[in-house]
Amino acid sequence: MAEETSIFIGASRKPDDSYQLAEELLLRYGNRHGLVTGATGTGKTVSLQILAEGFSNAGVPVFCADIKGDLSGIAMMGEAKDFLVKRAEQVKLDPYDFQEFPVIFWDLFGEQGHPVRATVSEMGPLLLSRLMNLSEAQEGIMNIAFRLADEEGLLLLDLKDLQALLANMAERAAEIGARYGNVTKPSVGAIQRTLLVLEQQGAAHFFGEPALRISDIMRTTRDGRGAISVLAADKLMMNPRLYATFLLWLMSELFEVLPEVGDPDKPRLVFFFDEAHLLFDDAPKVLIDRVEQVVRLIRSKGVGVYFVTQNPMDIPEKVLAQLGNRVQHALRAYTPREQQAVKTAAETFRPNPDFDCMTAITQLGTGEALVSTLEDKGIPSMVQRTLIRPPSSRLGPITPDERRKLILESPVAGQYDEVVDRESAFEILQKKAKEAQDAAQQAGNGGSRWTLPDFGGGDPAPQSQGRRAPQPRPSNRQTVTEAAIKSVVRSVGSSVGRAIVRGILGSLTRGR
Repeated sequence: MAEETSIFIGASRKPDDSYQLAEELLLRYGNRHGLVTGATGTGKTVSLQILAEGFSNAGVPVFCADIKGDLSGIAMMGEAKDFLVKRAEQVKLDPYDFQEFPVIFWDLFGEQGHPVRATVSEMGPLLLSRLMNLSEAQEGIMNIAFRLADEEGLLLLDLKDLQALLANMAERAAEIGARYGNVTKPSVGAIQRTLLVLEQQGAAHFFGEPALRISDIMRTTRDGRGAISVLAADKLMMNPRLYATFLLWLMSELFEVLPEVGDPDKPRLVFFFDEAHLLFDDAPKVLIDRVEQVVRLIRSKGVGVYFVTQNPMDIPEKVLAQLGNRVQHALRAYTPREQQAVKTAAETFRPNPDFDCMTAITQLGTGEALVSTLEDKGIPSMVQRTLIRPPSSRLGPITPDERRKLILESPVAGQYDEVVDRESAFEILQKKAKEAQDAAQQAGNGGSRWTLPDFGGGDPAPQSQGRRAPQPRPSNRQTVTEAAIKSVVRSVGSSVGRAIVRGILGSLTRGR
């Protein structure tokens, strides 16, 4: 085994049930993507952990999601437990060294790691529409909103910026509709309501500044190891659509930012997408096509994408075809769908005459897997029944105190903690509304120093003989625009007022 050119995965089983050192992942093919699958409790997290360790030791930065908190132990040195030492002896891992790895913890909610943020503009209309599960008509309005923001110089940084812009669009529906197509107030109102739900689910923590810098997840240490960025995702999994959208956004950003490098000796970054089925569940075709495009083309940027999921059928066929390095843990075959999943998994491997792949998948023990990686010239190796090596770092989660200490000592400590709220669409539209209100007041005064109060009834009509002409009853109802303008004026300069304006601007189109 040569650590500078490959990652040791484990030992493959011979027909006589002994093991030989054989299974490695060549670093020069690490950017050809991969797949780790298996039922719950079969060892997927450990496989992810040893791959992350191997890439880090090779100087490759890693980004991965920690769904249950188990992966956080990679930041601490492992311990010589009996079952781990026994596994090391079985796979002939000598010496079995323990080490801790350079880890940066991230969290979209800023609770178990450094806050992760992106601006609304960076997310774009396609991913936002996916996140909000918008209809085709509503997605069209979202595209118009981004086009309008570009034309009018309105920065879309956080949710209140988007809410303010949508409210402004509802008031200008006729004007905007004449230029870009029909913009209906009910559709805008539906988007506003979805934004409110999104905000209540915690998405407001994600949208804003300072936005995540791609360079901060591509760090290396002074001793040449790649930093492992671990995203705390246990709470994030309560909103799986936000989780999937964030990771797809991150992949898209990497694709846009990184230059072409062809086929390097080792990847520039490896990206592990745990619970990968969430990316594709109920996803529209345009989004799946986008994922396929990113997976296919990001390889030439030096980025490897590894999907981790229970069932290989969770991955669309066109994406599955791009995944060259595969680790298949045990699958159950109790139902027809599970039996089909086992058959699909078996058929994706290069057959081994020593055993029946389909039967082996249902008989694998915990910590065993069928492994096939790319060999010379990028040809898949013959599938091998493999005993996965034990990790060098801690197996299991770290304590809250250990996590806090690591966060304080992080190389990005203090860079993302404070929210920056610079002038953007919300403030600009607020200012315009105030200017319009001031102009309306000045025009209403007519330049006179003294004015009479207006109670809505107008000038009294002339009296008719013997009977007064009926007068229309004055109305106390304000138009939506008047109500919004007056509320904006009352709210200027106040943080409490700002929250009020957000609520008003977010509901201008409701009830109409």
